[in-house]
Amino acid sequence: MAVITNYATLQTAVGDYLARDDLSGWIPNFIQNAENKLYRTLNLRNEETALSVSISSGVAAVPSTFKALKFAYYDQTPVNLLRWVSINELYNDYPDRSGSGKPLVISREGSNFVFGPKSQDGTLKGIYYAKKDPLRTTDPSWYATNAPEVLLYGSLLEAAPFLINDERIPVWQMFFNEGVETLKEEQGNAEHSQGSLRVRAS
Repeated sequence: MAVITNYATLQTAVGDYLARDDLSGWIPNFIQNAENKLYRTLNLRNEETALSVSISSGVAAVPSTFKALKFAYYDQTPVNLLRWVSINELYNDYPDRSGSGKPLVISREGSNFVFGPKSQDGTLKGIYYAKKDPLRTTDPSWYATNAPEVLLYGSLLEAAPFLINDERIPVWQMFFNEGVETLKEEQGNAEHSQGSLRVRAS
């Protein structure tokens, strides 16, 4: 059984667990699907990235790697964190988009952050969760190094449509769920040790 350290050994491990020669060509797809689901559903500390973008004419460009906002603030003293709201809520509460002032809330509209009230020019700073490149292009990835079991069982679950009535699937699901919950607990413990900050999804 292969010890998972990188993309190649993960593929080998998935193949060993599946024990199906006819699925070997599908293994990269299983891994890719599992990674994508993890990146969409989990925001982890390794994805935290500094945010610093210019605000001009009341908007600021959303970084190309943006997944979700951890916190943001208009760069001024004293610092006041902006509250994330839905775009509908922002326009309901701040329908007047003329003028400008110090923003209180933030949302996303297309490729831009927008603010309520409409922001004066300045700098938006904070921390956001960034999308990571897939394991096949960043070998090894954070998951391969720190949570290989989550990648393994997630990849095996992606093979479930090919494994009709396979008794192993509930076991893989249990191990995958346990691994994900452990990651969430570790994230929560790390956040608690630094004080409470609420995550705002995109």
